[in-house]
Amino acid sequence: MDDTTHEAIVNRDEPIPVIRIPSRPDAPTTPEQKQRTRDKIKDQATNFKGKLNEYGTPETKQSIQDRFLNGIMSQIIPPDDLGDSDDPDDSTMQSPGSRKDRRSRAYVDRPNFSLPLMSANFRRFNARVGVIFVLQNRLIHLFTWLQPTATLSFLAVYSLLCLQPHLLPVLPLIGLLFWVMVPSFLARHPAPKNDPRVEPNYWGPPLAPPSRVKPVPEMSKDFFRNMRDLQNSMDDFSTLHDAANEFVTPYTNFSDESVSSMLFVTFFVLGCAAFVGGNVVPWRAVALMAGWTTTIMGHPEAQKILLWSSNLSHLQQHMEIAQLKLRAFIAHDILLDSPPERRQVEVFELQKFHIYSSTWEPWLFSPSPYNPLSPPRIAGARPKGTQFFEDVQAPAGWVWRGKKWALDLASREWVEQRMVTGVEIETEGERWVYDMSDEVVEGMGSPVAKGAKRINGQRGPKSGWEEGGSAAEQRRGEWRRRRWIREVERLSVGGEEKPG
Repeated sequence: MDDTTHEAIVNRDEPIPVIRIPSRPDAPTTPEQKQRTRDKIKDQATNFKGKLNEYGTPETKQSIQDRFLNGIMSQIIPPDDLGDSDDPDDSTMQSPGSRKDRRSRAYVDRPNFSLPLMSANFRRFNARVGVIFVLQNRLIHLFTWLQPTATLSFLAVYSLLCLQPHLLPVLPLIGLLFWVMVPSFLARHPAPKNDPRVEPNYWGPPLAPPSRVKPVPEMSKDFFRNMRDLQNSMDDFSTLHDAANEFVTPYTNFSDESVSSMLFVTFFVLGCAAFVGGNVVPWRAVALMAGWTTTIMGHPEAQKILLWSSNLSHLQQHMEIAQLKLRAFIAHDILLDSPPERRQVEVFELQKFHIYSSTWEPWLFSPSPYNPLSPPRIAGARPKGTQFFEDVQAPAGWVWRGKKWALDLASREWVEQRMVTGVEIETEGERWVYDMSDEVVEGMGSPVAKGAKRINGQRGPKSGWEEGGSAAEQRRGEWRRRRWIREVERLSVGGEEKPG
């Protein structure tokens, strides 16, 4: 079998270079550590594969491995829940108001992860991806001045487009004509080979079949060239992704709020300036100078000057000085020391009247007052909360500002704000708010909660400030509550809880 296919577009030139970006000095991994990790993973994979090969006949070994790995992947990656199935049996699962997708299943459905399908798709993709690597390699040759005439021709065309932007739509048409149509015509009318007596003639019938871009055959040299370039491209993407996370993301994700705030203000001002004064900028000259500068910097002689050690050291010193000045400006002019947000939280101390001892029994510290007309009370549900003050937690993302709870002395105000009815309010003393008995509520003409219970044949307890009185004692119900308040402040991510 021929190792190369001339009809296929494959990068048969030198391999695509791999981008290397220096990491920060405090990078946690080194090449030696990475190599040891790769060797360890390779050994584990070899041992795992050897265990799999112990089972099954030679005809079923691959099938067992695929099934085993597919089973593992199906547990890790659950199948997608497709609600627009065209199966008639699935019609009962649809809601009456849902609209069925009438498009074909080939357009709507996407197969779930499958190791054999992924392997087949990878082989098909690798056999056809050569055109991307050829384009990438030609661009590298163009901008590295490997052929100076080609680079100067590009700069001439680029300059013409910068000075006459209305010619830009002509560029794809010319590319279609000279890079697609003309080569296809020449392929059908080839010049005679090894016969100088016959001149090429493009008149008359075609002499060859039409050309087509064919995928490279598997297990050929071109197939492995594509795998080589695909491997290097994946490394390039991973390197650029990690470099962006290392050098760009820390300045834009507000990990340092002063720097990110400065960048935000700068970009906002530049955006406003571009929106207002963009029409006065000579964009043609800017594009022309930017293109020429970028292309000239790719020349080998320019690279020697730019990458000279002394020039790099001077550039690094200037960058460090600029960074120090920027830090000083940010520290002086960007103020982010605003006080943290503070709020007030509440908790209600609930007590229930004990019939047999005629005393109030501490019950719960609840976030709601459990008033007679509250939905849990009407439904007959028990109040929810904690038994002790120490168990009351601050809201998520907040911390206690003070060490102690304070009794809310304005008992009438919070009762009126919540429009609580059927209660008796203490305006002095311990500020309890008592439920009123059913007889008193009915006598006042107010609606009574159906779930409220009454005390039959028992005398109500004395309050902390009343000296007694049968009328006042008998008109109270079985629950009383009072409000406690405490201040909290917002806790930033990574912040430490401040002492109260």
